[in-house]
Amino acid sequence: MKGYVKIFTYGCQMNDLDSRKMYSLLARDGWEATESLKKADLIILNTCSVRQKAYEKALSNIGRLRPYKTQKPSLIIAVAGCIAQQKGRDIISRMPHVDIVLGTHQMHRICEAVDGRREEHRQVVDTQFGEYIPSLDIVPDQAFMTPAHRAYINIMQGCNNYCSYCIVPYVRGREISRDHAGILEEVRGHAASGVKEIFLLGQNVNSYSGGISFSELLRRIDRVDGIERIRFTTSHPKDMSDELIACFGDLERLCSHVHLPFQSGSDKVLELMNRRYTRTRYLGLIEKLRKARPDMAFSADVIVGFPGETNDAYRETLSLIREVRFDTLYSFRYSVRPGTGAAAIEDDVPPEEKSRRLSELQGIQRSITLEINQSRVGTTPQVLVDGVSPRNPDQVHGRTTQNAIVNFAGSPSLISSTVRVCITRANPNSLTGDREVPAAGREALPI
Repeated sequence: MKGYVKIFTYGCQMNDLDSRKMYSLLARDGWEATESLKKADLIILNTCSVRQKAYEKALSNIGRLRPYKTQKPSLIIAVAGCIAQQKGRDIISRMPHVDIVLGTHQMHRICEAVDGRREEHRQVVDTQFGEYIPSLDIVPDQAFMTPAHRAYINIMQGCNNYCSYCIVPYVRGREISRDHAGILEEVRGHAASGVKEIFLLGQNVNSYSGGISFSELLRRIDRVDGIERIRFTTSHPKDMSDELIACFGDLERLCSHVHLPFQSGSDKVLELMNRRYTRTRYLGLIEKLRKARPDMAFSADVIVGFPGETNDAYRETLSLIREVRFDTLYSFRYSVRPGTGAAAIEDDVPPEEKSRRLSELQGIQRSITLEINQSRVGTTPQVLVDGVSPRNPDQVHGRTTQNAIVNFAGSPSLISSTVRVCITRANPNSLTGDREVPAAGREALPI
């Protein structure tokens, strides 16, 4: 064994998948995962710079590792992900206790970089973009898939949209799609190992171009035996085609949930954001999706306090939220990301006004979420059980096709089963229910 490794992950599901891949690569190379910082011989911070809070937290935690390096000089500290890509060698200049900096296209080099540091005592910095990203084809080991019945698959990386507030094209690069043959081979492998839910990931997943269209990729995954559910994120409204919407009418395994960021309800602000759609276009997509799948649930991202957002423009955002009635909303105060187009625009909404708007918006959304949850009381959805509930060891939790979390009494033996649950109580962010006992000999109902 080469030593013990601990990885801290910040940001999105793609970063989480990247961490699982790094754990897998290192395990194959003789490293063992640990939760103990004192025990670790290698610490990796897989970072995010899309949101200010994640950015600041990661930088702060890099600094806090200095005493561990002082106490254990052989400790190797690596920074990967978006901050590594954005800051590069400047990280080592500011924090010389860091040994390795790997950008978003170079994560596959982690074992090579660690060996280089150990054997040649040299710091490694690699933030080059490539024409292809080898890490896209890395399949995590089963030991690092949690829960084991859900597989996250990165089908593309990067973004060509250059929304004016967003750092992603600068830290993840332009769009690069993985070939569909490799994706389908991975799906079939996961199905053979007992995976029931496939979750496709990409910064702009519905612009996928790996030899077939995204809608055709979904149709082919739907035909793989053993797969019960298909999800994907994140979608861009400009790429929500009629062909993709039709999939929700045709594919039963495709879950009744779409994450479709709208960012603002004001056409003026959307234009400043370079989003390339209008409020009317967005609402039209919601209508089409609900027509294709009447039980569709929606989640979205929204920004308040973007430069030029007047009070009237903000009110247009609130009216859109009330009209769509999202199940879940991820809401943020605008923060300047250096190097983006919006960084050149005066940040003219005062911080206290951003906070006020965010608080009001979140209050409205909490009421909508609770009302939607209350409407589900008495229904009997099918729930794919993910694990033991963290607050009650006598309960398990899982998700409906609409991505609603359900807690109910049950044993760990139900994990990875799909069961019917009668919803008895609505909570602010989840549902509570009682399992419907299946007929004799039918431990789990088909999806």
